[in-house]
Amino acid sequence: MPGAGGLLTDHIALGVLADAFPRELLDEVLAATGRQEKRVRLLPAHVVIRFVLALSLFFRDSYEEVMRKLAGGLVALTSWERAWKVPGPSALTQARQRLGAEPMRLLFERAAVPVAQPGTRGAWLAGMRLVALDGTSLDVADTAENAARFGRCGSGPKASAFPKAHLVAVSECGTHAVIGAVVGSIREGERTLAPDALHCLQDGMLLLADAGLYSWPLWQRAREHGAHLCWRIGASVELPLVRTLDDGSYLALLYAPGLHAPTRRRLLRTARAGHPLDDDRAQLVRVVEYTVPDRNPGGELIVLATDLLDPAHLPAAELAWAYHQRWEHETALAEIKSQLLGTAAVLRSKSPELVEQEIYGLLLTHYAVRSFMTRAADQAELDPDRLSFLRAVRITRRQVTGQAAFPP
Repeated sequence: MPGAGGLLTDHIALGVLADAFPRELLDEVLAATGRQEKRVRLLPAHVVIRFVLALSLFFRDSYEEVMRKLAGGLVALTSWERAWKVPGPSALTQARQRLGAEPMRLLFERAAVPVAQPGTRGAWLAGMRLVALDGTSLDVADTAENAARFGRCGSGPKASAFPKAHLVAVSECGTHAVIGAVVGSIREGERTLAPDALHCLQDGMLLLADAGLYSWPLWQRAREHGAHLCWRIGASVELPLVRTLDDGSYLALLYAPGLHAPTRRRLLRTARAGHPLDDDRAQLVRVVEYTVPDRNPGGELIVLATDLLDPAHLPAAELAWAYHQRWEHETALAEIKSQLLGTAAVLRSKSPELVEQEIYGLLLTHYAVRSFMTRAADQAELDPDRLSFLRAVRITRRQVTGQAAFPP
């Protein structure tokens, strides 16, 4: 319905989210994915994107209630048309189906860039931006389509009650902003999905990852993007000593899979002699080992491998500290699952396409709030960890609902 300033829904905004994802960017993404309308609709595609984002902010609310909150500022804009009514669940579902997942995925890829500035506290180590890679699962609506696409944990009587989508993501440790992600089936391992989440890596980053994510192909893929690596290595991975270093770390070899023992011995002799290696077969890495005393009765041995070979650039103690910043990534994923969604939450979407759309909506909403928090922390010269994510979410919600006023 046309209003005084154009289509009524053109005036819908979301405060922090509108600032993070301006209309011009939404139009670019819609054009790139072929989702621009050929005719004027009551719910244009750019409004549907904002509606999907709002669903993440108000996860427990119905479709109609979320739409009412979105339109709350229209009275202040003198754009309210009394003939316009909030679309019902069927119309909103159809609008989501027309939009699909691709525009949300592309919006995330274009908008979710690193947010830490040079002065952001806790985001840097030796001039490198700390980022981490890990995965989690999300319960999705129990439909036949979702079960076929995403699968369940376990099988038979021990199968999970709900199908589970598998999310593998990269985030900035200092800001908790997720900057790379891929959505897949719970049947797909993290190492299988992870390569598609690494597009966000760039020069000047130090990527942290746990032992479950180590594989030779994934290590090589991450290096191709220009980031430095500091990954925990499991006991099953051979790390033959090349030479010890002054800070207690040592140089070792990582082997490509499938090499015969004579080939490995020949590569080790080459490395110990200081000669160049064939990078397709082996890579020289620096290894840092330390024990966490309170994990097990005898302590837990942590073995880290990094491509940063010079102890003068980054001593072993600082690498050990950096690895434990990986837990900031766990916190970022927990914020999405427990503070945006709420505990024991199940995504509302009934089809795989809309599940992916909903997940990228969650990631974008979390990113926008975290960007807002980082700017506030930088202005106050605080570490972003000092600010409450839940409080920031409540402020963001109030930006939407504070103006809500509807004619009787």
